[in-house]
Amino acid sequence: MSEAGGEGRDQSGNLSFVVGCVDEDHRGSEEGGRIKNEGEMRKGEEEDDDKDDDSPPERQIVVGICSMMKKSKSKPMTEIMERLCKFEYITVVIFPEEVILSQPVDKWPLCDCLVSFHSKGFPLDKAVEYAKLRNPLLINDLNMQYYIQDRREVYRILQEEGIDLPRYAVLTRDPDRPEECNLVEGEDHVEVNGEVFPKPFVEKPVSAEDHNVYVYYPTSAGGGSQRLFRKIGSRSSVYSPESCVRKTGSYIYEEFMPTDGTDVKVYTVGPDYAHAEARKSPALDGKVERDSEGKEIRYPVMLSAMEKLVARKVCLAFKQTVCGFDLLRANGHSFVCDVNGFSFVKNSMKYYDDCAKVLGNMVMRELAPQFHIPWSIPLEAEDIPIVPTTSGTMMELRCVIAIIRHGDRTPKQKMKMEVRHPLFFALFEKYGGYKSGKLKLKKPKQLQEVLDIARLLLAELGQHTDCEIEEKKGKLEQLKTVLEMYGHFSGINRKVQLTYLPNGQPKASSEEEECPTEGPSLLLVLKWGGELTPAGRVQAEELGRAFRCMYPGGQGDYAGFPGCGLLRLHSTYRHDLKIYASDEGRVQMTAAAFAKGLLALEGELTPILVQMVKSANMNGMLDSDSESLTDCQQRVKVRLHEIMQKDQDFTEADYQKLAPTGSPSLVTSMKTIGNPVRTCDQVYALIQRLTSQIRRRLEDPKSADLQLYHSETLELMLQRWSKLERDFRNKSGRYDISKIPDIYDCVKYDTQHNATLDLEDTLELFRLSRALADIVIPQEYGINKAEKMDIAQAYCLPLMKKIQLDLQRTHEDEAVNKLHPLYSRGVMSPGRHVRTRLYFTSESHVHSLLSIFRYGGLLDEVKDQQWKQAMDYLSAVSELNYMTQIVIMLYEDNNKDPGSEERFHVELHFSPGVKGCEDEENVPLGFGFRPASAENQEKQTNQGSLEDLSQDETDRALSLSEPISIKRSPMIRNRKTGSMEVLSETLPTSSKGTSYRLFPSCSCQSPEIKQTGLGFEGCSMVPSIYPLETLHNSLSLKQVDKFLNAVCEHSSDAHAKTMKGKHSSQSHAFRELGH
Repeated sequence: MSEAGGEGRDQSGNLSFVVGCVDEDHRGSEEGGRIKNEGEMRKGEEEDDDKDDDSPPERQIVVGICSMMKKSKSKPMTEIMERLCKFEYITVVIFPEEVILSQPVDKWPLCDCLVSFHSKGFPLDKAVEYAKLRNPLLINDLNMQYYIQDRREVYRILQEEGIDLPRYAVLTRDPDRPEECNLVEGEDHVEVNGEVFPKPFVEKPVSAEDHNVYVYYPTSAGGGSQRLFRKIGSRSSVYSPESCVRKTGSYIYEEFMPTDGTDVKVYTVGPDYAHAEARKSPALDGKVERDSEGKEIRYPVMLSAMEKLVARKVCLAFKQTVCGFDLLRANGHSFVCDVNGFSFVKNSMKYYDDCAKVLGNMVMRELAPQFHIPWSIPLEAEDIPIVPTTSGTMMELRCVIAIIRHGDRTPKQKMKMEVRHPLFFALFEKYGGYKSGKLKLKKPKQLQEVLDIARLLLAELGQHTDCEIEEKKGKLEQLKTVLEMYGHFSGINRKVQLTYLPNGQPKASSEEEECPTEGPSLLLVLKWGGELTPAGRVQAEELGRAFRCMYPGGQGDYAGFPGCGLLRLHSTYRHDLKIYASDEGRVQMTAAAFAKGLLALEGELTPILVQMVKSANMNGMLDSDSESLTDCQQRVKVRLHEIMQKDQDFTEADYQKLAPTGSPSLVTSMKTIGNPVRTCDQVYALIQRLTSQIRRRLEDPKSADLQLYHSETLELMLQRWSKLERDFRNKSGRYDISKIPDIYDCVKYDTQHNATLDLEDTLELFRLSRALADIVIPQEYGINKAEKMDIAQAYCLPLMKKIQLDLQRTHEDEAVNKLHPLYSRGVMSPGRHVRTRLYFTSESHVHSLLSIFRYGGLLDEVKDQQWKQAMDYLSAVSELNYMTQIVIMLYEDNNKDPGSEERFHVELHFSPGVKGCEDEENVPLGFGFRPASAENQEKQTNQGSLEDLSQDETDRALSLSEPISIKRSPMIRNRKTGSMEVLSETLPTSSKGTSYRLFPSCSCQSPEIKQTGLGFEGCSMVPSIYPLETLHNSLSLKQVDKFLNAVCEHSSDAHAKTMKGKHSSQSHAFRELGH
């Protein structure tokens, strides 16, 4: 037999534990991590007797599970105990239910540590007697479990601990004289012991085992009551017309808390770990939401610093290491409304890992010394976020700030029309449009009102032709068609903007010959499309998962699972995460999908969005009102249109005018174009050819009903392209340059998602429109450096101030986001936390922020070689595609003097986002993610982070020249050492090469992304994302702070005036956002 403390596996290598008895002499005979059968035990006992007494064998610590069989054999218990057995010196014994119920306690198995808890039918008295007899280490105190069964005692203990709970009163009835009680019932309230509770209020039986909790509603809301009960099938409550309270039994009456329809369930494992999940409140409609496997839908949520303190207090006050309790979040506060005692999270592998680890370490810490087992608290690499910096020293990661563009979307579409009908003015007034002269309508009710007006006017037009409405008939029909799309309203799909024009709209060009009507009008802008696609969701979630790898940790036990460092930081309260998004639906859903990947969450995006994504539109921080351009932008647009309207090849003077910064990507595009008008002619002809091909397909019965990507039809596709065909060239033959981004947008979408249509010349249209877009899009944000800075500041001033605040606050003592050191036994670095701030936004903010870093004077290219290389790289990047990232990382060197400039170290990283459809070999090369200083010389000759995949080993990746309908993972491996690698799920990987990988070959992809042979929604490919490239890795915090200060202060006076109104409430808004 092997030495005690051996490998502890059966022949197949599986870990195991048993149900059975262990008597005094048998303890310590088992192999590590496994209980043998009775015969083996006896044999082991004899062998042990023969051993020399001078060197006692290292004995096993026996953990006993004493509970009803339904609980001890449950999936969570099994999963956690299997993991607990992986501890070399721990063995698990399950007490059989028949022994617990029928045997005296001196016949129960022996154990050193007892996990025992009450549930229906469990003899708690016997468990208490056993604990007195054997004196094991108790994971959950047994005497306190009597209190947990009485709601009055639970509330008393919570109150003594100073934990917030709903206002309540106890009504105790004597069963013999039920009428003698202090209860006065009114129509819309009850009075208990002199305390008045207006409806809605809650009535709970005093016994915690009785789940028949009733909520009584006021007559104004329809009266009656909701009766909650233990889940039966798909129901957890039922509505009853009964409005009178129960007349027998003792109850707690408490005020009803107005939550947002969710309850938060918190699960502690010791005072320093808590996992929180939200579920639909059973009082909402009583229907239990279940997933495809029939499990109740829950989703992990973040706890605030105060809630974490509450979790700690509950765990310690009730002396229950493993403890579940319920939180109600209402009116900005959290209230505890129930403590359930022993309770495990269901269906979370991460929780099972964490729980077993915390319990195992707890048992070893308490018992190893007395059994002379050689064990010390493992110093886990992930416990303190320390990493080697690029200069070779060890520093601690303190802050990660990322600004990220949204994921792949459907083409954005827009229609403008001037309206004068009194009904539109009435609507404008109804929703307060006159206050600011502008109005955004997104809510279903508002959009319905716009649709009603459109239908009414069209009906009037049908009866008699009214001249004033006649000219807009086509537009009214389009308004009606778009609003009727999908058969229902969803605020994410469509919005209507109304702007007040005191003197009507000035006519933009000669094509509109009619004389303008006198008097005020409203400009109605209808926007639709622009939704996040399934591919966009996958991109965001995968990027979130890859992002974890920037956080240190994942060593030791978790070496095979990079990113666990972040997950551990997060669940032990040392990760201060806030996610902001602009108010665009696609941006918000990108943020939610990213959060899902980053934090290994499960389930749908909507609840994650509601709980975790803050909408920052209150201060214009991430939103841009594209309808109101600054003066500088207007001037730039006019100049840009002039240059692009010349019917001749670009001259040297044009190159000077259009690309004064000499950017290689611009120069390349200008060379591709040659004569801008001729190129526009070609693009126009290609669009005409495309629309005629789509029309032919529509006439062909075989393809007429073809379903395209993301539920689009050929009819809708034709509408999209026909509108571009109409809008791109006006009656006089001039081209509207502002439509170029839309054309590129559409052709990019169809080339990627609808390639199976095999439409001719789409790649040529893609090539030409991309060359035009590569000039128009970046140059709309300024042509020369001064303009770029001016426009960038107009967009980014609030965001820059917020970034500055994020970096400063990291090293200020901010008790709010840290665990109190006095309460932090078991957490290695309680005072340490990593702050993560994620800002999801649109293209305009990403362009602008990059302009500020490039042209704001952060560093001098002449003096700083690394910055010069970074600037060369950025100017070669032609497009800031979906999922573009700008990442700022702050490190602290604890060996340096706190006042020293070398104490805090900042790194700046960038990725141009999703890979394009072609021209992969022309991609500019960066220098990898966090390249070590020593490598820099060698990198200059081998700049390879964005390398062309087709040069890779054939068995590692598919060549990118293959047809783009091939399904592909959104992440692609990168071979170069030191670059931040991202996950590849579907591509075969090779063991060739010596490159260091952040991800092992056998990656564990989340089960939600079920990839069928058909790819995502049919034929679409999900393009991969470029890895992050380091722009600079040795900035000091002082340097960055000074730069941000200068940028924020140097906003021109004119700019300050423009923005004054917009940002007056900014500091207040930041306070509201809670940073």
